[in-house]
Amino acid sequence: MRYLMSIMSSPEIEAVHYEPGPEVFEAMAAYNEEMVKAGVLLAGDGLAPASEATRVTFSNGRANVTDGPFAEAKEFIAGYWVIQVSSHAEAVEWAKRCPHPPEGDDTETHLVLRRILDTDDFGDEMPEHLKERERELRAEGYAHGS
Repeated sequence: MRYLMSIMSSPEIEAVHYEPGPEVFEAMAAYNEEMVKAGVLLAGDGLAPASEATRVTFSNGRANVTDGPFAEAKEFIAGYWVIQVSSHAEAVEWAKRCPHPPEGDDTETHLVLRRILDTDDFGDEMPEHLKERERELRAEGYAHGS
């Protein structure tokens, strides 16, 4: 089972140009190394602030482009990990190990954990020839992009 773990940020945090100290980078590096050694980490990166983001909205057959920041947004994805584990419970255990603000720091940090669907999760609604095509694309194409 693959899971996407997204560490969230907020417009308030991004507005003050929060820059973590060396201890945060050390904690994240240790966490990432632990996941690599356990063989569960497939990918992970931090993301540029929402002020550098672009939103593409599809409506009525058209694509509309809006550059960030997005005033109506309450949360942004600040970084992510893709992990491969044997169960949801194991994914939750890895999520709980993520470095977070220490006791006494009232900053609230959210991590969202979502299972990544495989082609077989779509059942009979997805035709078998399209499932096979998707498997081939993953094997030869976009799996090599990282």
